[in-house]
Amino acid sequence: MNNDIERVIYDQQEIDQRVSELAKQLNHDYAGKRDVVVVAVLTGAIMFTMDLYKRLDLYAHIDFVDVSSYQGGTSSTGSVKLLHDLKNDIKGKDVIVCEDIVDTGRTLKFLIDLLKDRGANSIKICSIFDKPAGRVVDVQADYVGFDVPNEFLVGYGLDYQGLYRNLPYIGVLKPSVYQKKHD
Repeated sequence: MNNDIERVIYDQQEIDQRVSELAKQLNHDYAGKRDVVVVAVLTGAIMFTMDLYKRLDLYAHIDFVDVSSYQGGTSSTGSVKLLHDLKNDIKGKDVIVCEDIVDTGRTLKFLIDLLKDRGANSIKICSIFDKPAGRVVDVQADYVGFDVPNEFLVGYGLDYQGLYRNLPYIGVLKPSVYQKKHD
């Protein structure tokens, strides 16, 4: 897998340090709150969410939602689908949505609207990666680990056709890897 990576953008140590910094900020901002729900967006945000959640010194439940706009390709389809819904009621609770990457913003907008409709007290977005150049919907994460270039990235939860998520770093996938599959 490492041979498929053009270059590493952020290594494991840099990511680990930034996750600790985000957890420290969330611990500060949510200190004293008792109705916090951390919502992990499957499947990409699992690694980030678990690393972050272990560092939270909060009374925080965890739940999962699966939303997709990629369906296995290299770019968003533009259509967002809810594949797995939350198991718990979030009405009146403070929700922290953990995302792997904010790219087009479509998924994030869909989730924010869904959670608002369900009566969340507050909704904040915590994303380990943000790709502002990919944005087509006007949404922003409240907590961001790293801004990343507008390239096809894999690792630390980000995938190409379900692969590369387990890389401990974030890197640019060589175009030859995904172009040959579409030729």
